[in-house]
Amino acid sequence: MSSEGISAEVPPSGTGCVECADAEGWWVHLRRCAECGHVGCCDSSPGQHASAHFRDSGHPVVQSFEPGEDWFWSYEKGKGVLGPELAAPTSRPEDQPAPGPAGRVPANWRLQIH
Repeated sequence: MSSEGISAEVPPSGTGCVECADAEGWWVHLRRCAECGHVGCCDSSPGQHASAHFRDSGHPVVQSFEPGEDWFWSYEKGKGVLGPELAAPTSRPEDQPAPGPAGRVPANWRLQIH
């Protein structure tokens, strides 16, 4: 069942940003589309793939995909919103660093964030 751009039963697309993984890139933090499960990188990341997914798909709500975080954000409303518990897993693996993934984050990553 989907309401307000959230489908709680849909699992995440993976453990990292789909587009960054395909391009052998890196991310700062991860966001999960609450409608289709697409995992993309945050707007501080070079690729900004989570918000690009919203623009391309129209799926308005993401949830943090970081360990210990369960907040939702609505791109349409430009603010945090409430949502249900989503299908597991609800975050990237705890042993996966942020920024990540391990081995692909440049030493000068702080100079490359937005």
